[in-house]
Amino acid sequence: MDVFDIVELKPEHCKEVAEIEKTIFSLPWSLQSFRECVEGEDKHYFCAIENGEVIGYCGYWGVLDEAEICNVAVRADARKRGVGKALLNRLIEYGKSDKRTKFLLDVRVGNEAAISLYKKLGFKEDGIRPNFYDEPKEDALLMSLTI
Repeated sequence: MDVFDIVELKPEHCKEVAEIEKTIFSLPWSLQSFRECVEGEDKHYFCAIENGEVIGYCGYWGVLDEAEICNVAVRADARKRGVGKALLNRLIEYGKSDKRTKFLLDVRVGNEAAISLYKKLGFKEDGIRPNFYDEPKEDALLMSLTI
């Protein structure tokens, strides 16, 4: 089993996170966006570190007792090793301690691997948001987990 650590996202991780973001998403967040997430009071992010390098990250923005999961990404060469699951489990555990009772997310309807992971973690399908994503245009599946 591969060994990686899950740690809070710090400013020194943001450049690597932004680089991973560019390789995965057609409309990636900027380096500055991630820096703002580190500084945000109700924004909580974690990253997976292996051999001193960021291999994945995820985070949420809190509103009242809810947590909107914004970014979940694992570097292509680190997939299928439990990194995404470990990140999300850590994020959810943190959210519970942060008094969050509901986690919300949206995912491309064609992203079967992510949808499968979310379902394994207990997320339920709540509906479809038509044409939510651009480049390429695709519907979003809305999912939630109530604690």
